[in-house]
This record gives sequence, C-alpha cells and structure tokens, in this order.
Amino acid sequence: MGRARYVVGVDFGTLSARAVVVDAGDGTERGAAVHEYARGVLDTALPGGRSLPPSWALQDPEDYREALRRAVPAAVAAAGIDPADVVGIGTDATACTVLPCLADSTPLCEVDGLADRPHAWPKLWKHHSTQPEADRITRLAEERGEPWLGRYGGRVSAEGELAKALELLEEDHELYDRAELLVEAADWVVWQLGGSLVRSASTAGYKGLHQQGRYPSAELLEAVAPGLGSWVGKVDQPVLPLGARAGSLTRQAAAWTGLPEGIAVAVGGIDAHATVPAARGVEPGRLTLILGTSACHMLNADEVREVPGISGVVEGGIVAGRWGYEAGQSGVGDVLAWFTRTGVPASYERAAAEAGESLHEHLSRLAAAQEVGEHGLVALDWLSGNRSVLGDHELSGAVLGLTLATRPEDVYRALVEATAFGTRVIVEAFRGGGLAVDDVVVAGGLVRNPWLLQVYADVLGLPLSVIGTEHGAALGAAIHGAVAAGVHPDVPAAVEAMTTEHPVRHHPDPGRAAAYDELFGDYLALHDHFGRTVPLMHRLRARRREAHARRG
Repeated sequence: MGRARYVVGVDFGTLSARAVVVDAGDGTERGAAVHEYARGVLDTALPGGRSLPPSWALQDPEDYREALRRAVPAAVAAAGIDPADVVGIGTDATACTVLPCLADSTPLCEVDGLADRPHAWPKLWKHHSTQPEADRITRLAEERGEPWLGRYGGRVSAEGELAKALELLEEDHELYDRAELLVEAADWVVWQLGGSLVRSASTAGYKGLHQQGRYPSAELLEAVAPGLGSWVGKVDQPVLPLGARAGSLTRQAAAWTGLPEGIAVAVGGIDAHATVPAARGVEPGRLTLILGTSACHMLNADEVREVPGISGVVEGGIVAGRWGYEAGQSGVGDVLAWFTRTGVPASYERAAAEAGESLHEHLSRLAAAQEVGEHGLVALDWLSGNRSVLGDHELSGAVLGLTLATRPEDVYRALVEATAFGTRVIVEAFRGGGLAVDDVVVAGGLVRNPWLLQVYADVLGLPLSVIGTEHGAALGAAIHGAVAAGVHPDVPAAVEAMTTEHPVRHHPDPGRAAAYDELFGDYLALHDHFGRTVPLMHRLRARRREAHARRG
C-alpha cells in the first residue's frame, strides 16, 4: 500500500486565515490552525494614523503572508504528518478584495513613500464607498445596451473591481497610473505561492465582469471616465478554471509554509465559491448558503438565466461545466455583532456570564422563547448596505415598531429574522428567474446557532442541512488542491471521494412558516419603500459624508 497523500487548504477570511490538512484520497481532516490577522480590517485609519472616510475598508497584505508562515506549518504540525507527503495546496480569499501592485507583485502600500496614501492599500470586499462609481457605470452600461449587464442582475456592484478602479482613478490618478496591476487577493496569494499570475474563472467572472472571454470594452470604459480604458490591461491575465494547476510551490513559499518545493498550487477561489464543493453543492437545485460576517448564496444550474438583482452568473464560475449563480447579503454576522457590541445593557452581559453563555447564546435563548411576531417588530438588515437584490450600498438598516417595552432580545430576534427575510428575497429571485431551489446546505460561523438556523428553515420553508466541517472554505480549497495535484480528475469526482452527504437537521415548522409568511409581507413592504421608492437613506448617507468632509 502506498504512502498517504495530503493536501492543504487555506481560507483567507476577513479577520483571520484558516489552514486545514486533508487526506487527498478520502477527505479526512487531519489537522487545522487559525491565524488572526495583526491588522485585520482598516476602516477608521491607516497604520500611520491617517483617518479614513466613512464606508472604507482596507487590509494589509503582510497579514496574508504571515498567515502562510504561521497557519500552514501549525496545521501540518497538528495533523502529525510528514510534510513530504503533501502533494498540493489550494487557497481562497474574500472578494472583491483587490490589491494595486507593481508588475513584480509588490503592493503599492509597501512602496517607499506610499504607505500614507489610502488608495495604495488593498480594498476589502466591504469597502463600500464606491456606490456612486458603481451607479455611474451601471447607468452608462444601460444606456449603451451592454449585453453583459444582465449577467450581473442589471447592476454593477460597488464591491466589484471596476467600481474600485474608477474610485482609484478619480481620487488618486497618480496611484492609478503607478498601479501596473490590479489583482484580486485570491489571485495574488496564488502568485506568491506559485510564482505565476493567473486569474480564476471565479474572480474574473464575478468580480471582473469577464464574460465570453472578454472584459467590458475600452469604448465603454473611456466613456465612463477618460483614462479608465487602461483598466483592462491591469486585470487581463490568463483565466483558468477552479481545480486547475496555477503553478508549482516556489522555494520562497516552501520556506514560508514548510511544504515541499514544487508541489501543485491550485488556482485561487473566492471563499464562498470554495465552500460549494465542501458542501456538496455542485449539483443543480442545491443552494449553498454561507452565513458568516456576510452571507453568500451559491447555486449551480445547467442553463444560463439572467436573474434580476443577483451578483452574477458565470459559466464555470463555481464548477466547470455548469453555470454558477451568486447572490449575497453584505451583513449578517456583522449585524448581530454590531448589536451585541452597541445595543445590550450591562445587566444582560452579567446575566450571560452568570449563565455561562456568550451574549449571542444568551440573546438567542431568550429570543427563542417567543412566538413569531410577539416582539411587534420588523427590521431591515442593511447595516452594510444591500448586495442583492437591490445592489445598493447607500441603503442602511432600520427597525420598525420600537416601544418603551421593547427588550434587547426582541431587537436581536428581529435582526435575525431580517437576515432570513433577506435570504428569502434572494431565493424568490432565483425561482422567479426559472431556477430550482430544492434544499439548502448551510456553512459558515453561524451554523453554531441552531435556533438561528431554525428561523431560516421556517422563513424559507425549506429543509436545511449543515456542512459537516467547520472549515468549509478551507476544505473546498483543499479539494481544488487535490484536483490540481492530479489525485482526482475533476472537482465533481473529488467531491464524491472527499465529502459525504449531510443529513437534514432543520425542517420548517408549518405553523411558524405560515406566521413568517405574513411577517415577510411586512418586510417586503419596508424593503420596497426604502429600497425602491423613497431615497431617504441616500440623503442620510450624503449628510454623513458631508459632515465628515467638513471635519477634515
């Protein structure tokens, strides 16, 4: 019997990176490690102290390198394996998180004299100051009848590459010119590991507007803003499918990770997309729902449909041979974390501590004791804007129905329900576009809250199963690594070999589901009023920006 072969998957998240060591044959997880980023999210000031405007979110690329140096060796040590038995590495990262770079991969923020310029730093996926730029591009694309626009739900995303490039061009033209390349974090990490810059079908398609082998035309880009036509040259590298081999581990990367030089480096994926194979979501009709800081809704189909309001549909964007559909919510875990951080009195913190619970566990237990609608509230979950189906990051959150009798657990439950309603809007958009959604597999940090998952099952009226690993994205990246190393012929075959079916854990309760149907109607009324009819939230955002500008 031959020696075991292992693959490493590394998931670069918003605040940390997670590495997992997996048996390449059967998917058994042998060891894992997490590295918390030293910088994390830069959303108020640069490391040197310069303040940042509202809705900015940056990262430090050194956090990514340090994660490779720390998390990978720690995971291998935890697995207790011989590093010589590792045959491949796969990675994923948040997206759109884009780095302005020199041609040798040096991020501009690491170039002498540029560290105090905000646009020199990588812009994280939740850098949402680019909504005006996205709106401008959308309007012009509509006027010109650009054929690719329908593939993105009819709107260009403020989170995407082009909106961020336009902001860079117009706010710091010199830096735009100095940026020889604009590279997604997922592709940049692979560049550091394998020595070659390639794009995954995932990053290019969903975040770079790459359809049918082309990016948007130079004519459109120049019509948006003079000079923007050069953007294509900054992002146009070879596009490869997920599971393809992007390169071989370099000597430097081998020294960082402790892995053998020359092993396969897989094409990098988007974190949510990497989770799909780990969740066995490659077949049509199964929605992979990743509930974490934000939420992503991934669906595969054998046909292409232009679904209004979704983030994108890309051929081979999730798995080769199928059309991959993406939608999402910009805030879920972030919304609940905001409330526990700012909306809960000290008495609740003491009660939670006395009960041996976290605040989330405490509030969930109290909220779970209520009947549907007992709190008398309905909320909008747009504290980070709306990614789908409105595609508007100038929107903000709301809670309607507050009284002097409203308690923290009431608001917490209303916010949880609002995130579930936001997911239902997306599911109904998929179905309205002619796509089947038969069941849901849930991954991400919020799977640890069974009451929250039951709310989702009741609101959606669908059975929910839970992914069988807490390392969903990293396991998916490892699956891609196994395919890149030649252990399996393609991603579906690797999924069959390296994962198992997940039993349903949450069935919708008919009584609660009926009650939620009524409350969802109230959510939709609020959703359409503030999201489609009344621009009040836009005016509030504008006032905030103006006040910030006056303060300097």
